[in-house]
Amino acid sequence: MKFRELGIKGAYEIVPQQHGDPRGMFMEWYRFDRLAEVVGHPLNLAQANLSVSERGVVRGIHFADVPPGQAKYVTCVRGAVLDVVVDLRVGSPTFGHWEGVRLDDVDRRAVYLPEGLGHGFCALSDGATLSYLCSATYNPAGEHALHPLDPGLGIDWPAEVPLLSSRDEAAPSLADALASGLLPRYDACLEFTESLREG
Repeated sequence: MKFRELGIKGAYEIVPQQHGDPRGMFMEWYRFDRLAEVVGHPLNLAQANLSVSERGVVRGIHFADVPPGQAKYVTCVRGAVLDVVVDLRVGSPTFGHWEGVRLDDVDRRAVYLPEGLGHGFCALSDGATLSYLCSATYNPAGEHALHPLDPGLGIDWPAEVPLLSSRDEAAPSLADALASGLLPRYDACLEFTESLREG
């Protein structure tokens, strides 16, 4: 298992080691101890999600209030997606930047994103199935979205006509969310991460 930090501080791409033979394949897709070693604290597992999307579906950009936020460990167990991480932490050196990682059922990579970052993806195949491990349970009052097609984000989605949920279609732009004070602050996110390390 290899970890590579993305251009957005605190977010990682994880490449597992696959062991295959004529019977099939085995791998460790998540290791509590290895992740904690890299990010400096354990990922508290509070909820696991599974989503299935048809080709061209775009979900996101979703994020949660910090604290407590919601860290995620995401992998694609069927098909393929372009997984997107967006830095929404006001004051971060990479605020507003995004990075995409292809997740699929061939290389079986995963992405870890800490509290305060935005997350979304575009399904590259029919029946693309994502599995998420989350550090906090779903809290409707503290969960938010940005419009994934916002030119202010400038995400290059690989879909001719992206299919969005009504929630994502109605979500504000990055500029509007910033002006309304909806976005997490970088210093608060760092402070929260430090509390996890100390705890």
